Amino acid sequence: MTIAMITHAAPGDTFWDIIRKGATAAAGKDNVDVQYSNSDDAAKQTQLIQAAIDKKVDGIAVTDPNTPSLTDSIKKAVAAGIPVSMFNAGSADALRLGAIGYFGQEEKTSGRGAGERMVKEGAKSVLCVIQTQGQQQLEDRCAGVADGASGAKVQRIYVNGTDDSAVTTSIQAKLTQDPGIEWVITLAAPIALDAVKSVAGAGSKAKIATFDTSSELVKSIKAGTVQWAVDQQPYLQGYLAIDSLWLYRTNLNVLGGGQNVLTGPSFVDQANVDKVSQFAGQGTR
Repeated sequence: MTIAMITHAAPGDTFWDIIRKGATAAAGKDNVDVQYSNSDDAAKQTQLIQAAIDKKVDGIAVTDPNTPSLTDSIKKAVAAGIPVSMFNAGSADALRLGAIGYFGQEEKTSGRGAGERMVKEGAKSVLCVIQTQGQQQLEDRCAGVADGASGAKVQRIYVNGTDDSAVTTSIQAKLTQDPGIEWVITLAAPIALDAVKSVAGAGSKAKIATFDTSSELVKSIKAGTVQWAVDQQPYLQGYLAIDSLWLYRTNLNVLGGGQNVLTGPSFVDQANVDKVSQFAGQGTR
């Protein structure tokens, strides 16, 4: 069985390494050949889906950060009789597009939980950092943060997530311009690590939280330079995206009962970071 996994991963984003470890584990269990490709350009991602259709693969596992751009190609795969699983991005649209299942977190709900937590911890001014413009799931996270942090001032800043130096400079400049910012929340672990440098460079007392984890991010939580992370369990997303297609092709099984299968959110913080760190060191959390 051959399955194409197609994501919107940007160059250098270690989050996707965890996704791929989950996919590799499922592929090994199921004796499946997973052919991975990615582009953070929606038009190119559409071309990758078409290429998989042309190859007549047995299944397609795909992320959908831009439904207007990807709708036609996803529907074309379904019409060609290729089962499609969706994961990580596109939760609101997956099932209506014909996917057999969706595996990920609900972005606005996750953002709301993060915003509520920051307010409980005293936040009155929050900076939400978006590393890629045009991706709906990132916009939804910040929108959720603003909803959850009702009563606090929530600002957004857009940075170039493929350039760590530029990210650090942009966040530092904002913190210098507005010393009243008390919390910085980033939407990816590498951006949080850049924010740590920005806070130090600006002489700011802002606390840092983030979405998503990595081995280095977990070390920062243990060190106290990052307060906590919202974990959507990317390993599980990659695993289920592949395993669900294998189950469907071999036994016509579907997961979720017509609903999205949520893999998050949960929090990684000082209370549980020691337990999580052993798995982060393996590259699976």
